[in-house]
Amino acid sequence: MIHLRAPQQAETPTAIALGSFDGVHAGHRRVIAAAVAAATAAAARGQALVPTVLSFWPHPREVLAGEARLRLDLPQEKLELLEPLGIQQLVLVRFDLALAALSPEQFVTEVLQGQLRAGAIAVGENFHFGVNRSGGPADLQRLGAAVGMAVTLVPLLADQGQRLSSSRIRAALAKAELGEVQRLLQRPYRFSGLVVRGRGLGRGLGWPTANLQVDGRKCLPKEGVYAAWVRRADGQPLAAVMNLGRQPTVDPEAPSAVEVHLLGVELQLEGEQLRVEPVRWLRGQQTFASLQELSGQISRDAAEATELLAAQAAG
Repeated sequence: MIHLRAPQQAETPTAIALGSFDGVHAGHRRVIAAAVAAATAAAARGQALVPTVLSFWPHPREVLAGEARLRLDLPQEKLELLEPLGIQQLVLVRFDLALAALSPEQFVTEVLQGQLRAGAIAVGENFHFGVNRSGGPADLQRLGAAVGMAVTLVPLLADQGQRLSSSRIRAALAKAELGEVQRLLQRPYRFSGLVVRGRGLGRGLGWPTANLQVDGRKCLPKEGVYAAWVRRADGQPLAAVMNLGRQPTVDPEAPSAVEVHLLGVELQLEGEQLRVEPVRWLRGQQTFASLQELSGQISRDAAEATELLAAQAAG
């Protein structure tokens, strides 16, 4: 089982893939593969290095620019993605002003060498580090060589003439282009939430919903109604229609919420952790003249989602 650790708890010495790796897309996986390969090569020489991903939390721009930075993968979700890649631990370094003030030399000697005893490092060729991002890839190679760390620079991965990046995936999510998101990630996009007690408004309309409490740091697609798969702890997919956003007809003052209505089955889900995989955006939020009109539209949404998901399940 892969472990989530602070630097002080990390198993050392290490072979490190260094970066944020938000989404763990194909470009990220190339950097990670280079770190795992370095650990394998070291083992052949009789040197044990723990294959490690080193990332920062929170995102540097949250600290330095005050920008809210929603994540494609929260740390626990990232563990599941890293484990099949040969990584044994995910180490999160707390990014604060003190860390941001370290020179490139200090970062290498204090963090990479001092805390993690890195024997090998792999980074993307656009990696920058140290105060004001003053250190570049060549600096990392030079500083690493001085302390016995082999540094591998991994070329960026292009996709359709553009750099494959987490920003492109976020932009596609913001447009609910879920097919493009899946193509870029090479996996469906998912998020999880705890089912909490709601006010029963959906049940009153004849459409009972599970209300999900989702971590506010998670990047979600744009508001609207979706066909989606829902999975309980047993992993079995359940067809659903999902409402993501506000409820302009039922309660226009209520905050944005995530609700899922299971299609063809009614289960007691309160207190369970559900994983949701949105498949297709069906429509945007609308204000209806009456609850009867709203119920009729939900019925049409459910029929469309049922047809779409059945076709997907059939292959």
